[in-house]
Amino acid sequence: MNLKETILKFADDMQENMISCRRDLHAHPEPGWTEFRTAAKVAKTLAELGYTVKTGADTIRQDAMMGVPSAEKLAKEQQRAIAEGADPDWVKKMDGGRTGVLGIMKFSEDGPVVAVRFDMDSNDVTETGEASHRANKEGFASCHAGAMHACGHDGHTTVGLALARLLASLKDQLRGTIKLCFQPAEEGVRGAHAMVESGIVDDVDYMLGAHFGFKMRKTGTVACNVTGFLATSKYDARFQGVPAHAGAAPEQGKNALLAAACATLNLHAISRHSAGASRINVGRLDAGSGRNVIGDKALLCLETRGATSEINAFMETEAQRIIKAAAMMYDVKVAIEKVGGAAGGSNSPELAAFLEEEAKSLGIFDEVVGACPFGASEDFSYFMERVQSHGGQAAYMMVGADLAAGHHDSHFDFDERALGYSLKLMGCAVCKLLLSK
Repeated sequence: MNLKETILKFADDMQENMISCRRDLHAHPEPGWTEFRTAAKVAKTLAELGYTVKTGADTIRQDAMMGVPSAEKLAKEQQRAIAEGADPDWVKKMDGGRTGVLGIMKFSEDGPVVAVRFDMDSNDVTETGEASHRANKEGFASCHAGAMHACGHDGHTTVGLALARLLASLKDQLRGTIKLCFQPAEEGVRGAHAMVESGIVDDVDYMLGAHFGFKMRKTGTVACNVTGFLATSKYDARFQGVPAHAGAAPEQGKNALLAAACATLNLHAISRHSAGASRINVGRLDAGSGRNVIGDKALLCLETRGATSEINAFMETEAQRIIKAAAMMYDVKVAIEKVGGAAGGSNSPELAAFLEEEAKSLGIFDEVVGACPFGASEDFSYFMERVQSHGGQAAYMMVGADLAAGHHDSHFDFDERALGYSLKLMGCAVCKLLLSK
């Protein structure tokens, strides 16, 4: 049996195991920076398979973390993870929400460094209680209120663990080094930057990432040349003024509500950029405290996007200028916090062509599409940008899956046959890359 046949058979034999793993993760969703049970399971499995395992401060640069829950929330989630079976020793290493996990295996001969990224976090979504929903019918619905794997990351992590088993079983036949990166906090594009800044991919020659569904909503299809990741930045702006009675002493107040409203209107008036798409959106504005009180506080939540990192940087700079100017106009204070972000970018053409050829040669896909514009943001782009910056190649794939509902929907579910398709393509591609030099 040749290597490709071995990999395809391994994936078929792993199908039921992958379904079981995916459903266990689905039942125990954990939002960004609180993936203690998931990450501990990943770390323990990788260690048992013979990988060198890094986590905590070795995979996450603390000052680059964005949108981290409170210390009290993190401690509570750690205890819950342990109560639900997580290894306490691994959980302890992830203090502060540093739940990134890196599995490294160096094979006997020198060769390229290949890395693959898998996101682990869930959404802040309450899963539907409808009896017709498969997770309810078959007993693997979320047991955590307000959290749900509504984007397929439970499947991504599952494929990552299956790939780890596959590569460990083939270690005597491979060359080079494999790095399996299990990333927290992809939702809200918060986690990749902190992992990248830890330096874990600075020596990587080839970097791969993948997602179920999105623009490929039919099982048995795949897109290997994903282009046009939009750069994005997420900000919270907190305005603080002075309250006063609106009838008796309005001149004594400083109106944070009006400052935030002024900022909102002018943010949407930022000029578009001639070099490519540029977007901005204020998606939330909470302000004031009472009908007869000068509004003394306001929270404005916004995002910028750009076709490139440079265009997004222009939008960011203008947004911050306008927010600060609005605060100055109304003589109130403002604190601006960056709570998420992703770079712009596209697949490396050579690596994308290699993946497309590999997908076709497997003979398992009904359709292998050409260039597929992403048209959204995903923080795998930080991995892509870092690897490409030092001469490496990076590519992202979309593996087709029939979906019960759209991503981030409370009815979301995906065809679990996609697990096998992903493992087969990922396994064959990674092995061929490891043997390429």
